Amino acid sequence: MPQTREKAQLMSSSEIDRTLVRLAHEILEKTQDLNKLAFVGIRRRGVPLAMRLAAKIRDLEKLEIPVGILDINLYRDDLSTVSEKPVHNATEINFPVTGKDVVLMDDVLYTGRTVRAALDALFELGRPARVQLLVLIDRGHRELPIEARYVGRMVQTSDREIVEVKFHEIDQTERVMLAERVD
Repeated sequence: MPQTREKAQLMSSSEIDRTLVRLAHEILEKTQDLNKLAFVGIRRRGVPLAMRLAAKIRDLEKLEIPVGILDINLYRDDLSTVSEKPVHNATEINFPVTGKDVVLMDDVLYTGRTVRAALDALFELGRPARVQLLVLIDRGHRELPIEARYVGRMVQTSDREIVEVKFHEIDQTERVMLAERVD
């Protein structure tokens, strides 16, 4: 694993929370039928995003948004280079996706390959009426024609830089950092 050094903090815990409040309001403004709305977090850091946004909408609208967890490991196009035996964590979507207005969530949008894999996995479960993408950080450098409808923050990066999102639920700390690979 390449060594990295931290360059800058992009977001603090309070900045992450304020951004999620804004994103919750954006979702509410752009969704015509809240009863068809469902959130699906891409496993690891898309899951806390989905859970937190569902909680914010519950607080605002007194409405429970179904939340699912999507594991994309078996759908990755780099599967053979990641591991000979990929770890498959179960997808946990306990509602029908067919006909739903799904907001797919991940922490960082980079090349678009993770989202492509997530779409493949999601459509194996049914045919949503619409799928939109929400990311906390969009760092550019797309390799596929994929764009997020909801973006917490745009961050221009170089190919040597890495955006590290840390959430309490997974990392026991809360922040977004910009790091750089060190040779």
